[in-house]
Amino acid sequence: MPDVLTAADSETAQRRIAGSLRERGLRAGDRVVLSVPGSADYVSVVLGAARTGIVPVPLDPRLTAYERDAIIDDVEPALVIDDPEDLAALLGGEPTELDDRPRCRPMHFTSGTTGRPKGVWSGLLTPENAAALVEEERDLWGFHRGDRHLVVSPIYHSAPLRFATGTLLAGGSIAVLPVFEPYAFAQAVADLRPTSMFCVPAHLQRLFTWLDEHDSTLDTSSFRLVAHAGAPCPEPLRRRAYDTFGIGVVWEFYGSTEGQFTACPAQEWLDHRGTVGRARPGRVVTADGDGQLWCAVPGWARFEYWHAPDKTRSVWKETPDGPAFTVGDLGRVEDGYVYLDARREDLIITGGVNVYPAEVEAALADAAGLVDLAVFGRDDPRWGQRVCAAYVGDVDEETLRAIANERLSPPKRPKTYERVASLPRTATGKVRRTEL
Repeated sequence: MPDVLTAADSETAQRRIAGSLRERGLRAGDRVVLSVPGSADYVSVVLGAARTGIVPVPLDPRLTAYERDAIIDDVEPALVIDDPEDLAALLGGEPTELDDRPRCRPMHFTSGTTGRPKGVWSGLLTPENAAALVEEERDLWGFHRGDRHLVVSPIYHSAPLRFATGTLLAGGSIAVLPVFEPYAFAQAVADLRPTSMFCVPAHLQRLFTWLDEHDSTLDTSSFRLVAHAGAPCPEPLRRRAYDTFGIGVVWEFYGSTEGQFTACPAQEWLDHRGTVGRARPGRVVTADGDGQLWCAVPGWARFEYWHAPDKTRSVWKETPDGPAFTVGDLGRVEDGYVYLDARREDLIITGGVNVYPAEVEAALADAAGLVDLAVFGRDDPRWGQRVCAAYVGDVDEETLRAIANERLSPPKRPKTYERVASLPRTATGKVRRTEL
């Protein structure tokens, strides 16, 4: 059973962590890489760093050395924490003063069409923007002192970390499941009586399947908020969630590592079937002539891609509502409600994890005997999508699998490989992934 971390205990830990980082010579603007499994202490480290202006860089601890080393070379961190004992040692510093609020957002890494992971960097925040960022999340999700937030998703992802830190900053408490297993989740709900959680549809699918297999029920009366995002949620699964947790409890939101677009309570989805909600307060979502969605954001939600000015310029534009960004998704806006028609075709979402074909293709490109390769997603009843690969050449499947195991973390490794005579391409040479 996970331990409960209160805001008061976390505050004490954060002050010691900030002291440890300063003792190691880190100052505002420096970066600290966190490549360890999630825990309550992990959340305190993120807050202790960010409240002194030191930038946390959360990484999936399952990344291979091939993946992790490229990011570390790019981000030039002052400190790398890749051992849980090193993380725990940060709690032994001399306490020091902290800002009231985080002075920066964590720098999460995302890939995309280029296959090269990019850091989403928001810079150091002014005191006014730091306050606005915290207040925006608190106002939207209702974080308060009485909350007990159960973390069920990997904490190095942006959404679960944002909900956990928001709860602690509001005076609430958190508990972190090391991994999501339906039985452990049910026990945590029964014993800890959490008030909120963030999850992805794959969690709900696994939970409901387990409940049915064991002819079991779950007392969810303690929850005031269950937020889900990260992948499309099929209507039967969505309605089961409404029945299990309550229509007044379940929310969906649409966003990305780069920023948040919308939020949608269950009743609004029922009233406007298929929507992902209205723009969050302070934002304006529009669709251009090609159906690409853009989101105008306030100053505290601006970002750039670390060391990638050309890529940054390509995703921002000036609009009558202010600077707006896109992540390439297609949709429409009707009477203020946003509808997501299609995720960009270069994105596979498996179990709530974004996998970009270009990154997988780049990792496998130098396999001896490989002539051509395309990675794509297929529907999967448990994970939403699974990663697949079609290839041309004399290379054998075992070789491709061995390279993938060496260079790619588990969610990115193709689950099936299919040798084909040629890949379907457009007249300009672009792979038709939808045909695959």
